[in-house]
Amino acid sequence: MNGLNGKPTEYPENALVPYPVILAASKGDPDAMKIVLQHFSGYIASLSMRKLYDERGNVYFGVDEEIRERLQAKLMRAILTFRAE
Repeated sequence: MNGLNGKPTEYPENALVPYPVILAASKGDPDAMKIVLQHFSGYIASLSMRKLYDERGNVYFGVDEEIRERLQAKLMRAILTFRAE
C-alpha cells in the first residue's frame, strides 16, 4: 500500500495539506480550495454516512448528499476565515 487509494495526488492521503496550499485557499484560490476539499473528502464522507432504507424496507448505509454538501460548505467557510499570522 502506498497510501494513495488509487487517487492521482502528489502526496499520500495521510500527509498534511502543504502550508502554501492552505494560504492560497484562505485567499480564495479555487484550485487550492479543491485540493483541501479533496484531502478531507474521505473524512467528510464518513461523517455524512446515514442509515438509509430502500422501497422494500431494507437497511443500508450510504452518504447523505445534503449532509456532505453542508460539511463541505462549512469547511470552505472555515478556510476562507482562516488567518495565518
